Amino acid sequence: MNYTLHQLQVFLKITETKSITKAAVELHLTQPAVSIQLRNLQNQFEIPLTEIIGRQLYVTDFGKEIAKASERILEEVNAISYKTMAYKGILSGKIKISVVSTGKYVMPYFLSEFANKNKGIEIEMDVTNKTRVIKALKNNEVDFALVSILPSDLNVESEVLMQNKLFLVGNKNILLDRNIKIDELLSESPLIYREVGSATRISMEKFIYDKGINARMKLQLTSNEAVKQAVIAGLGLSIMPLIGLKNELENGDIQILPIKELPIITNWRLIWLKEKKLSPIALAYLQFLTENKERINNENFSWINLY
Repeated sequence: MNYTLHQLQVFLKITETKSITKAAVELHLTQPAVSIQLRNLQNQFEIPLTEIIGRQLYVTDFGKEIAKASERILEEVNAISYKTMAYKGILSGKIKISVVSTGKYVMPYFLSEFANKNKGIEIEMDVTNKTRVIKALKNNEVDFALVSILPSDLNVESEVLMQNKLFLVGNKNILLDRNIKIDELLSESPLIYREVGSATRISMEKFIYDKGINARMKLQLTSNEAVKQAVIAGLGLSIMPLIGLKNELENGDIQILPIKELPIITNWRLIWLKEKKLSPIALAYLQFLTENKERINNENFSWINLY
């Protein structure tokens, strides 16, 4: 066997994406380069690693076993690198974080300084919906998760990073009487929802239920950006996190509707399993957050206090 670490890295990415094209994009390689690496690895085995049915790539059972072995090999290689840097007195390791989709406006600001100061660390951040974030945490696939609603079925520790405000918003063409009640408004205007499982949707539905409001659902969309564009286009109203609306509010494309019952207020929290034994790099990151989160908030999110 003469396979290389690069071949294993490429093959592992192919198994994750189920696509040579997507693997090439994520690895910043050309599609032919990825195909060559897959072919060179395949040539060392008599049993197929992948197969094409129609136009879809499938990983064979044998290929899945090779992928598992590849992951273990690459983890050991990374561990050697981390240990080498540790002996040099350099903080090193990998932090894996799963972030709910709106959290992409939050988490990078609480990571950048720590990453820049510690060149020996790697950060892997997956941005997805709340259901998948909690699943990744539950399965111990990540060190931390960023959420705005704590999971009810997991025993977790948490670190509050900042406040999360949700307002009812519409586009710039809506003219409202400032005394209008939200139940009157939402009984007449269609409401745009996030998908089931989204923390924003959970907060919105709880608010509507608690207020006894009869709201008409116009659209259900799978990302905050899609909801934002639908609101700007005039397709309806939505209750959205303030954190993702800074540019649209400043440009006047979106306006916060003057409803006295709002905002809904939750907190952005970094959470981790209570029984998890955190790595030295993860513990160092928590210490960094404790010491610096207030300053990071003041430097990057003071605009939130204007609303």
